[in-house]
Amino acid sequence: MGPVVTVRLLRWVGIVLLLLASSVSARADDFATLVGDLASDSFADKERAVTALGVLDDPRAVSVLQALSEGRLLKTTDGRVVISKIAGGTTRVRDAVTGEDIAGADPDRFDRVIVNNRLRGAIEGALAALTLFSIDRDARLVAARDALRHPSAGEAALLEKAIAVEQDPEIRAAVQLSLSAARLVSGSRQERLTAIRALGTTTDPQIKNLLDEFRAAPDTDPELKKAADAALTSIGNRLRLVSIAANLFQGISLGSVLLLAAIGLAITFGVMGVINMAHGEMIMLGAYTAYVCQQSFRALLPADWIDAYLSVAVPVAFFVAGGIGVALERSVIRFLYGRPLETLLATWGVSLILQQAVRSIFGSPNKEVSNPSWMTGGFDPIGGFTITWNRLYIILFCFIVLSVLALILSRTSFGLHMRAVTQNRPMASVMGIRTARIDALTFGLGSGIAGMAGVALSQVGNVSPNLGTIYIVDSFLVVVFGGVGNLLGTLVGALSLGIVNKFLEPVAGAILGKIVVLVAIILFIQRRPRGLFALKGRTAEAEA
Repeated sequence: MGPVVTVRLLRWVGIVLLLLASSVSARADDFATLVGDLASDSFADKERAVTALGVLDDPRAVSVLQALSEGRLLKTTDGRVVISKIAGGTTRVRDAVTGEDIAGADPDRFDRVIVNNRLRGAIEGALAALTLFSIDRDARLVAARDALRHPSAGEAALLEKAIAVEQDPEIRAAVQLSLSAARLVSGSRQERLTAIRALGTTTDPQIKNLLDEFRAAPDTDPELKKAADAALTSIGNRLRLVSIAANLFQGISLGSVLLLAAIGLAITFGVMGVINMAHGEMIMLGAYTAYVCQQSFRALLPADWIDAYLSVAVPVAFFVAGGIGVALERSVIRFLYGRPLETLLATWGVSLILQQAVRSIFGSPNKEVSNPSWMTGGFDPIGGFTITWNRLYIILFCFIVLSVLALILSRTSFGLHMRAVTQNRPMASVMGIRTARIDALTFGLGSGIAGMAGVALSQVGNVSPNLGTIYIVDSFLVVVFGGVGNLLGTLVGALSLGIVNKFLEPVAGAILGKIVVLVAIILFIQRRPRGLFALKGRTAEAEA
């Protein structure tokens, strides 16, 4: 390389470095000026400064805007803007521009920079814009979704840059949606028309509200208003489908809870002919077992182990409730076989005793059982429809319990003996089956399943001494509607009642919906006294 080329190359390097230095200096000067504008008494000046900080691409702007949003941005008597922060129990003050701590400063002597609702919205939009280019994927996704709340012309340019560099498909889709919203607000006529068509393919309620506001504006172009009407119609149709899907999921979720609560009752009622009003209290005991396991894990084991409490609570609840069920059958119910009304009164008395015992031990206030981390949160398969992990896991758990119980009844000697006692108790006794032992184990099995149902219910609500009474009536409805002692009938009955209830609630309300379901079941039982799937058993033969 010759000396002339070398000189020219050095000259160009010097020019580039000079431009970079001047750019950095100008950016620093702009940042200082904008931060100073935040101390203005005019909310309009503050909003312009916030918007400009959002597009300045200076990392220091994030902490300044966060402090402004949280009420920690202060102005001194000499016009400096400072940030207060509590660290180690003491309040520290640092310069908002340089980031240097100010020794001996008393934040109580400074005035807080005031924000209003409009300015707070601008701050949220600016922070969302600044985090669009974060290295943290979750932060970028949140920023892309937050940009939808405050669409503006300034955001459109940033969103275009974000799309150009974004590789994640989910984030790109969220950014594109926010960009369409920004163009709807501030784009050209053609851009607005394109944005309306793009927004019409979503199911996000925020988009629907945005299009409603756009259409209601008095100066909206007629063609754009017509396109907005078409988009709103499309969104409305999609939202109706989403509502149906949401009600269906909620119905299946409620049905799975009813199924867990009713499986044990179907077994005891079908095999033994016992009207067990204490079945709800077995559910309640299972829920309190989950609470005790959680508290034990918190007190005795490292914090990292807390998520494992649920895997211990399920089998412990089964044995606790099952053991109490066996004791109840051996001490009370075995003397009352053949007298269903007396078993009803006796077990109702036992339920009151168990409720009062729990109140004496744990107190009357509700107890909170936390979800493990893997059951917390949810996901959105489509806009406006969230599937929570705890509900989804309860549905899966319900079907696992039902499958295991079906295997026990069809593939084990205990299941064979139970079915034999159900179909013909005297003949089973003659064949050498110890019917008293089968009764005790059956009652224990039904109570143990109720205990596991209580663990599941503790993941979707609070635990209280009255928990069982909430589900006992619905459990009997499921058993009678599906067919006494029939697992398939219990499954169909539980899911049917759950789905019908969830579809009736938006129309008739929760209470009136339950009344309608109850009346419908009463009328159905008048036509089919044995339910949907009737078994040939002791009770059925007696009725025949």
